[in-house]
Amino acid sequence: MSSGAIAKKTETRALQSFLKRAGKSAALPVLKSEGLPHRGIEAWHYTSLRVLEDLDFAEATPLGEVDAQELLRNLVPDLTDGPRVVFVNGFFMPALSSLPAGVTVVEREAVSAETHPLTVLNAALGRGGVRFHVPEGVDAGNLAIVSLSSAEHPISTHLRHEIALAPGARLTLLEIHAGQGTYLSNPVLRFDVSKAASVRHVKLQADSDTSFHLAFVEGNVAEEGTYDSFTLTLGGRLARHEVRCAMRGLHGNVHVNAAQILDGERHADLTSRITHAAPHCNSRQTVKNVITDAAHAVFQGKIEVERIAQKTDGYQMNQALLLSDRAQIDSKPELEIYADDVKCSHGATIGALDDEQLFYLRSRGIPEIEAKAILVRAFLGDALDLIVDEGLRSWLDARVDAWWAKQVN
Repeated sequence: MSSGAIAKKTETRALQSFLKRAGKSAALPVLKSEGLPHRGIEAWHYTSLRVLEDLDFAEATPLGEVDAQELLRNLVPDLTDGPRVVFVNGFFMPALSSLPAGVTVVEREAVSAETHPLTVLNAALGRGGVRFHVPEGVDAGNLAIVSLSSAEHPISTHLRHEIALAPGARLTLLEIHAGQGTYLSNPVLRFDVSKAASVRHVKLQADSDTSFHLAFVEGNVAEEGTYDSFTLTLGGRLARHEVRCAMRGLHGNVHVNAAQILDGERHADLTSRITHAAPHCNSRQTVKNVITDAAHAVFQGKIEVERIAQKTDGYQMNQALLLSDRAQIDSKPELEIYADDVKCSHGATIGALDDEQLFYLRSRGIPEIEAKAILVRAFLGDALDLIVDEGLRSWLDARVDAWWAKQVN
């Protein structure tokens, strides 16, 4: 029996709970025949969903307004006022939201045929999400999409968001995931970036210790357009953030940067595929991993350069800092190039804290724990500094500080 068959067999209970809820969804036949992702699929070779095997995910139920407000205060106490859309257990919460012009919250609707495992699951069970069109030349400022979960028994949520920017439009999107209890979050986010438009996408994944997060982001970038993203992964028992982004016009730009900071026995996977489908396009990817205890990080990054995409400039770097003997990382950067005139590079480095640097700081009277904190923050600095918005960068910095304080205590 193949490893893929073994994986599918062990995931049967979770799959059956999803199939029962899928009803007459157009995605049901695909979900039924293909099942959940498993290690027999190359892109899932390093991430197994066998941890879901004994869980029966029920459909989420809404929380009352008072309870939802308390949940928001407890999980995201530092969320500033401003345009935002808040979902709790997958349900839109109007009382907690402040919708700017152009934002529509849509209910469950028919979805065209899907083929990716995560989007198939989302299409079969989705309840809707946000649809936002930014008009031509408009700077829409900041928008926060907040997804919170609270469950005494395992539930799953499947939000689907669609963001479209007309030529010359601008948007800064903050995406937040947090919760308490055991749940599966399976969001799908799609971007359509028109000519000379720009979107900055900052994501915080701070789900509960017993949760599962399987996210899929897809973007198309037109001529002179920019998709600039940063993902900070702090939570979840198992998390995967997958990005597929294509530049389809001259002078397009895609940045897919991230930091995965893992403790305990967490497993986090960042998988990306950046496609250069037009000449004179640029892509950048810097992913940092700080891993302690028995945590496990995965990075799979692929740059594809089509034959037409001459003058491509693509860069990809994955670095990991292992803070314990049991910490692990699987790193797989890739280049697939069919054009002749390109400048592409990729690389990966893995190591522990530098003993000489640590000794130097200790010799200056700095306590060991503070010396380690300085080195860890310096390591992460290259990634966090890539966040252009100073306010969002400081906001995520505070989250990193809180994580380190937790380790010390």
